Amino acid sequence: MATTTEKLSQLKSAVAGLNQISENEKNGFISLVTRYLSGEAQHIEWSKIQTPTDDVVVPYDSLAPTPHDIGETKKLLDKLVVLKLNGGLGTTMGCTGPKSVIEVRNGLTFLDLIVIQIEHLNSKYGCNVPLVLMNSFNTHEDTLKIVEKYSNSNIEIHTFNQSQYPRLVVDDFSPLPCKGNAGKDGWYPPGHGDVFPSLMNSGKLDAFLSQGKEYVFAANSDNLGAIVDLKILHHLIQNKNEYCMEVTPKTLADVKGGTLISYEGKVQLLEIAQVPDEHVNEFKSIEKFKIFNTNNLWVNLKAIKRLVQADALKMEIIPNPKEVDGIKVLQLETAAGAAIRFFDHAIGINVPRSRFLPVKATSDLLLVQSDLYTLADGFVIRNEARTNPANPSIELGPEFKKVGNFLSRFKSIPSIIELDSLKVTGDVWFGANIILKGKVTIAAKSGVKLEIPDGAVIQNKEINGPEDL
Repeated sequence: MATTTEKLSQLKSAVAGLNQISENEKNGFISLVTRYLSGEAQHIEWSKIQTPTDDVVVPYDSLAPTPHDIGETKKLLDKLVVLKLNGGLGTTMGCTGPKSVIEVRNGLTFLDLIVIQIEHLNSKYGCNVPLVLMNSFNTHEDTLKIVEKYSNSNIEIHTFNQSQYPRLVVDDFSPLPCKGNAGKDGWYPPGHGDVFPSLMNSGKLDAFLSQGKEYVFAANSDNLGAIVDLKILHHLIQNKNEYCMEVTPKTLADVKGGTLISYEGKVQLLEIAQVPDEHVNEFKSIEKFKIFNTNNLWVNLKAIKRLVQADALKMEIIPNPKEVDGIKVLQLETAAGAAIRFFDHAIGINVPRSRFLPVKATSDLLLVQSDLYTLADGFVIRNEARTNPANPSIELGPEFKKVGNFLSRFKSIPSIIELDSLKVTGDVWFGANIILKGKVTIAAKSGVKLEIPDGAVIQNKEINGPEDL
């Protein structure tokens, strides 16, 4: 077996020959692999974990009100850049191209809504908040074509690419592209922790600093709740917090989400992958770890520059094993939330659940397309007619997994204001103007097409065939 040093020197010479990527990307990749091979995984000593106090995870309700004066608000907003992580494809939902161009509501895509929101701010306050999209090599070309349609909007749109790293062949630790796999499958984007070096390497960071920008608000493009919040921005500028992670109370659906802890005097993110096996159930409990990371992050631009230049952002490495054409490969990734422990005066803010509304599957799409929400100025607003603060839990069978299939199976999205839970399995088709209330289960028998008629009102029922309607 080759020693670690031999592996690394072979890898370095192999990577040097990859002319598809920049020197910065080569260096970043080698640095990541070196750290991975040195086994510098940070082991958490369970007994040292402390629950963060309200100084560290600040309750949203305790934030000071924002200035009423429009001029003061403009000054605040002129310090802000909005960045959306746009590297993901819509493949899990059966779509080709960037996930951000899936239609969410009223024929508008995630990206349309984001642009409308920021345009609304820029027009209302006379400010210039730019939108920056971090693409991956998977979404770059499509996104460039898509953003052309906003060229007459009241918003500056910038794009840059996150790094492109070669997948590692597990057997001999060589880069997959050197094995003759020169297509896209040979490469991967190394997780959103890469946002900091890539923002700097793209030249965008210095450009924004020269315009007097101070903070970037970064969030996943599929989180409809991740809108600009003046109270948070105001708080960070007043308290000189270099980093803020928005967290929100855990429900049983979020037990795997990372959480914030106080550890050896610093605030840091604890992910399920770092938890010793014997403590996993404790980690998942809502009693001990009450909050989780929404991946809405606010970060000071000067601090990013300082830490990237010092090569100080050594986030935990997430090994992600994959298989390409029968070859076992490894992707080493990092997460942006894990960077929290490297910034000064880093905090969490415990925000309302409304700021976390991700669309990861068609069941989420059903929620946001329903009467549970309305749309105003690009903002998705929850219907006050629903008294239960939690959203209904929705489980749709594989027949609904792809967006196209999902849309064709609903003549119109049912009313779900009074729904607690919905579970659908089998070949089910929904008519128009259906109302669902309470706990509803619809399970079509194998090989049978089950049509729910127009105008049906279903409350606390299990339906297996037309006779149950």
